[in-house]
Amino acid sequence: MALSSRHPHLFNHIRTFVNAKVKWVRDPYLDNAVLKEKDLKQIISLKNQIISSPSKTLSMYTVSHLKASLNLPTTTSKFIDKYHCVFTQFQPGPGLPPVVKLTPQAFSIHREEMAVHNSPTNRDDTVQRLSRLLMLAGMTKLPLYVIEKLKWDMGLPHDYVTTLLADYPDYFDVCVVEDPSSGKELLALELVSWRKELSVSELEKWTMGLGISGDKRKHDIAFPLIFPKGFDLVKRVKTWVDNWQKLPYVSPYENAFHLDSNSDQAEKWTVAILHELLSLLVSKKTERENLLCFGECLGLAMRFKKALVHHPGIFYISNKIRTQTVVLREAYSKDFLVKKHPLVGMRYWYINLMHKT
Repeated sequence: MALSSRHPHLFNHIRTFVNAKVKWVRDPYLDNAVLKEKDLKQIISLKNQIISSPSKTLSMYTVSHLKASLNLPTTTSKFIDKYHCVFTQFQPGPGLPPVVKLTPQAFSIHREEMAVHNSPTNRDDTVQRLSRLLMLAGMTKLPLYVIEKLKWDMGLPHDYVTTLLADYPDYFDVCVVEDPSSGKELLALELVSWRKELSVSELEKWTMGLGISGDKRKHDIAFPLIFPKGFDLVKRVKTWVDNWQKLPYVSPYENAFHLDSNSDQAEKWTVAILHELLSLLVSKKTERENLLCFGECLGLAMRFKKALVHHPGIFYISNKIRTQTVVLREAYSKDFLVKKHPLVGMRYWYINLMHKT
């Protein structure tokens, strides 16, 4: 009989993960899900800068100074020329420097995108997901720089502080927190009050849909595991995973820092946090660096690193587009999202325009 079934309580106190390397196997479908969004974030970020200008244009001189902040992969001029169906250059008058604006097709997609952002259904959804982000691991505050890192993946409006947060004072407040590493004061977003009705994880909702409820649900939740073709766990790792899956599920909205940080139970809680965080994102993926930045705020960065490596059936790490992107496997069927958020649908329209000749 396995140790976990004879003495499940011991898993709160001991670490049983076997000393075996969990291999990484490339998943071409999930790589493609990442790859097809190449330059998309930069395109929309530049589009937002242009639209924010009163004239809906920017001088090429101004755009060239945005290259670093927008993380453009090449010179500004080459980038705009490459995506000539999104941006167009023109000279406003003799002797005047060239300016850039959106093409009519891009401006039309932008207007539809804004309609999605401004719809009451999407605004309520965004507010709830942002509230849940702040509630993860029992928190209620996050430095604004962390929100900024996750802004794109959360599907927040470009000017979310003024166009979204300001309209929900019963949900959010901007406060000051101390940076534990530097001691400096930082602006942070605070959830005004804990919202119990939102503290149910996506995995718990899925389990409730299966008809499992109450205390039984807490003990019967196992993470969906999906392995790519050609992936095979060695027997001792598979045995560990099977036993680990049987451990009680601790909600990512609970503060479980009382668990031994080196225990298997603590790792299941850590995985629950990562799983829920990725579930809150519109495309169910984000750069690994963003997850670790969030983990640092919780004091869980090292645990996040280990969990991402130990559980390749839950998380996939793609090395495409000059970075590492963590993808929630269960959210995808091949390279398509199982459940597509309306904003992701709008982003696909931008992708289509980007590839027009």
